[in-house]
Amino acid sequence: MGSPEGRFHFAIDRGGTFTDVFAQCPGGQVRVLKLLSEDPANYADAPTEGIRRILEQEAGMLLPRDRPLDSSHIASIRMGTTVATNALLERKGERVALLVTRGFRDLLHIGTQARGDLFDLTVPMPEVLYEEVLEVDERVVLHRGEAGTGTPVKGRTGDLLDVQQPVDLGTLRGKLEGLLSRGIRSLAVVLMHSYTWAQHEQQVGALARELGFSHVSLSSEAMPMVRIVPRGHTACADAYLTPAIQRYVQGFRRGFQGQLKDVQVLFMRSDGGLAPMDAFGGSRAVLSGPAGGVVGYSATTYQQEGGQPVIGFDMGGTSTDVSRYAGEFEHVFEATTAGVTLQAPQLDINTVAAGGGSRLFFRSGLFVVGPESAGAHPGPACYRKGGPVTVTDANLVLGRLLPASFPCIFGPGEDQPLSPKASRKALEAVATEVNSFLTNGPCPASPLSLEEVAMGFVRVANEAMCRPIRALTQARGHDPSAHVLACFGGAGGQHACAIARALGMDTVHIHRHSGLLSALGLALADVVHEAQEPCSLLYAPETFMQLDQRLSRLEEQCVDALQAQGFPRSQISTESFLHLRYRGTDCALMVSAHQHPATARSPRAGDFGAAFVERTILVEPGCQAEVTETGDIRISVGAEVPGTMGTQLDPIQLSIFSHRFMSIAEQMGRILQRTAISTNIKERLDFSCALFGPDGGLVSNAPHIPVHLGAMQETVQFQIQHLGADLHPGDVLLSNHPSAGGSHLPDLTVITPVFWPGQTRPVFYVASRGHHADIGGITPGSMPPHSTTLQQEGAVFLSFKLVQGGVFQEEAVTEALRAPGKVPNCSGTRNLHDNLSDLRAQVAANQKGIQLVGELIGQYGLDVVQAYMGHIQANAELAVRDMLRAFGTSRQARGLPLEVSSEDHMDDGSPIRLRVQINLSQGSAVFDFSGTGPEVFGNLNAPRAITLSALIYCLRCLVGRDIPLNQGCLAPVRVVIPQGSILDPSPEAAVVGGNVLTSQRVVDVILGAFGACAASQGCMNNVTLGNAHMGYYETVAGGAGAGPSWHGRSGVHSHMTNTRITDPEILESRYPVILRRFELRRGSGGRGRFRGGDGVTRELVFREEALLSVLTERRAFRPYGLHGGEPGARGLNLLIRKNGRTVNLGGKTSVTVYPGDVFCLHTPGGGGYGDPEDPAPPPGSPPQAPAFPEHGSVYEYRRAQEAV
Repeated sequence: MGSPEGRFHFAIDRGGTFTDVFAQCPGGQVRVLKLLSEDPANYADAPTEGIRRILEQEAGMLLPRDRPLDSSHIASIRMGTTVATNALLERKGERVALLVTRGFRDLLHIGTQARGDLFDLTVPMPEVLYEEVLEVDERVVLHRGEAGTGTPVKGRTGDLLDVQQPVDLGTLRGKLEGLLSRGIRSLAVVLMHSYTWAQHEQQVGALARELGFSHVSLSSEAMPMVRIVPRGHTACADAYLTPAIQRYVQGFRRGFQGQLKDVQVLFMRSDGGLAPMDAFGGSRAVLSGPAGGVVGYSATTYQQEGGQPVIGFDMGGTSTDVSRYAGEFEHVFEATTAGVTLQAPQLDINTVAAGGGSRLFFRSGLFVVGPESAGAHPGPACYRKGGPVTVTDANLVLGRLLPASFPCIFGPGEDQPLSPKASRKALEAVATEVNSFLTNGPCPASPLSLEEVAMGFVRVANEAMCRPIRALTQARGHDPSAHVLACFGGAGGQHACAIARALGMDTVHIHRHSGLLSALGLALADVVHEAQEPCSLLYAPETFMQLDQRLSRLEEQCVDALQAQGFPRSQISTESFLHLRYRGTDCALMVSAHQHPATARSPRAGDFGAAFVERTILVEPGCQAEVTETGDIRISVGAEVPGTMGTQLDPIQLSIFSHRFMSIAEQMGRILQRTAISTNIKERLDFSCALFGPDGGLVSNAPHIPVHLGAMQETVQFQIQHLGADLHPGDVLLSNHPSAGGSHLPDLTVITPVFWPGQTRPVFYVASRGHHADIGGITPGSMPPHSTTLQQEGAVFLSFKLVQGGVFQEEAVTEALRAPGKVPNCSGTRNLHDNLSDLRAQVAANQKGIQLVGELIGQYGLDVVQAYMGHIQANAELAVRDMLRAFGTSRQARGLPLEVSSEDHMDDGSPIRLRVQINLSQGSAVFDFSGTGPEVFGNLNAPRAITLSALIYCLRCLVGRDIPLNQGCLAPVRVVIPQGSILDPSPEAAVVGGNVLTSQRVVDVILGAFGACAASQGCMNNVTLGNAHMGYYETVAGGAGAGPSWHGRSGVHSHMTNTRITDPEILESRYPVILRRFELRRGSGGRGRFRGGDGVTRELVFREEALLSVLTERRAFRPYGLHGGEPGARGLNLLIRKNGRTVNLGGKTSVTVYPGDVFCLHTPGGGGYGDPEDPAPPPGSPPQAPAFPEHGSVYEYRRAQEAV
């Protein structure tokens, strides 16, 4: 960004708290300025004020604030802004109405049907952005050649479509006029299959504009990509945000004479490119602010460190942004911000809840940092406004922050310096808790000084920030130690050295303008224009010419647009992307052939196939800082001086080990996902990886799939007892039998014992459990609705050596997988290749776990690592004991007995009975399921491990905060399960329904005994569809139960499942069905002071003959209400034959369906809570402080894992 013509060039980053201005003045000198983003008493707009101050200082003359600025001296203005992000977070955008195809009015409310927080019974979900919904009478379906459908039309992707119903514009006109009369001026139009057939949306848009709507966002223009749910969210975000952004832009323009007519004004987009202000808006503006920082360090640190890969570390007040640059920007093309999933190119910036304002807690013996934040107001305790103790306070107590370096802007009058005294006072309260635990807890120890407590919190915060960096590097095959840490942002300088050291990095680079690197990045960024269109071609030699032609057209569009902005062709470069996925999967990758030039067997644009297959400064002791010639700071990070560490509990080290143990399980999962080939593991992420102590006790488990919690521990401990001394180095075990800790047969568990020099027995174990799509049995998918014996459900492994002496036993495992074919009416595995490949991937994931724990032992010693495995289990135990004591004390205070009980029934009448006896002094409990019904002839039997998983899930929900989920959770609990019951059946019993249905009833009974909330839908609504050439399986959402202070969420999965549902457009494109309706089943939630959530109605029209199977519950017994609340509605499964005959299918059946038949699924609602006549608090009641909005690929990956 130069100034050869003698005019000013401004680059401005308007952040949430401060606005940074970087100005290049005539003559080449640089001016920088920082001012508050909001200061209405002094100025209306911070960027305008920043420009005014610099022009005034440079010109040496007064420029009044109340007059527009003369822009003749300004050549360009580049700006990044958080206006869009803030509007989304605070829900302060435009009033919007959604226009959607009839039958889908609640589609964006239901979304993927997965809940965000597995263990929060309130099921907090972000509200939709639209205020009203209009259903549009129109329908387009993909052509399948049925008779009588008329002449098909051709879509933009090349697909043929049938227009079943043209748009009814006459009826729509009156409805749109009603919206206008109610003051709504912005619309989002989202119609089925508009990504390829946009004509219907275009007709609706033309009518709306004719009627006078000021903004109309068509999903086919906002993001022409298949999948209506994220495309719909993107269109809504565009309609919600763009008017607000444009209002801001117009207001900014009015601050200048001529409204900046002759000034180049560019805004930073989420993808790291600049766009003209008239083209800036909506979904592409959400990361406008943070993107500048990534561009800044990529253009400075990367170049100055000789092309060494860089990790960007931007630590602010409430959060930390982590990103990576290794010669090109890393993008994601779908990401969730503030609960809204947007399909738009964005830089992969991972935002984690650890900033200077992150709050500090001591909970059940654990140092905890965040995710709660003090915010800008009241801010940390040292801000003198009564705020809580934070990371900033800990740094101030340690002398790592110097109050004299900060302006006097704190306190009620905003005229005081930072207060070390307030920090010390706030931290002393926490230190008192810490020392009380240390002196009176289970392992008495010496108290800690205030400074030791402060340093402990700083170290825990550092480890929390290391986890996403490991996920961006190690888990993707990169060595973190090979990177430079680029530090910027207000709070990063106090932590950079420690983080670099923990990750093995030897260099920290801090740019001289690190405090305003985002503004500098704007000055260095490129102007970008993008164009895209949908395409359904197969990537194959016969389509390469068509792909090249379409890419050339898009390239021409981009070049024309940039030339229209005044750029000569010589300054324009283009890059082509293809959105590729494997056939039969939903997981697509945006692939550039940038580093893969064209070959004889690729398109001219490049070898996309090859690309698709691959893919304040604190200088701590031992570190050395130097100021470079350019004025930047370069820190060489020395190795940490090893300190002696004993096996005795240190609560600070406990918190750090908690992060390290979880990181090991997480990275095992990344290896498994990368090396597996099946859709279930690679795409649906239906797996768990875990670390176990030498006794087989669970230490850490990731991800937290509810039905896997604690169950693998039973599997590992069974193998230890079963094999005894017959475990040797090089052995890997395979098991799935219910009596050996299995859940259901498709979940195959691979266990590796780990030996250490000098030890005769394994010192720990690692294991991975993955759901295999087919392992044989009487039906494809190994999920039969009518199985009566275990053998009918597939291959069985009690204790099988998958690897023996380091040799993979392929022949033996193949024989075992084919063995079910010997059972009458059964088949062996129908997908042997995927089984073998995924088992090898599970073995590889275990090896990664062994390597990482080996590194941990190498760093700390075997005795210390094993001791902290025990300490972390004891910490979980303590948290559960605290919860049980609190529950018992609460009942005792109300004169209630310390024994609670509950009973519920399966639809066949089988009772699930529970009696819980609380021991108040010990903080323990007996969970006694005596009286539960006997094993059943069908498949609703639940192995013992399922009940333990349900119990751990419920205990975690009742604790109500993050705790380590491991063996310790069950230590205060004695579980009594009658042998031979439905919860501990005989080894031969069928169990597939127990895993997906009975587990839900166990949860209902436990939560009912504690009175925590009313029953949720209590069912997973399993639906299977198949014939000779296709198979499809889904589980469907329902209503969540209401609680003491909340209404139940509608249209969401609850408790033991969190599976995402297939997008309607993917469903219709891949399978011979039409989704006619998918909406909330209004009124199905139970009435109460707080009402239960509604279930959903889902209607499938069949286009081919197929076998439909349903495996459901709550069709006889309704989900209970609590404390006077009414029960939710029963579910109902209806089959409507083509001739109009309607049949109730019952809860469990298989039936042949024919073209034109309709399956109508009504899922149960949740129970209500409290007397319906007792009015609930008004909606205006103060909501809970919003949870910290995480962001980025690491967060998306975890969400996907927990949505299984």
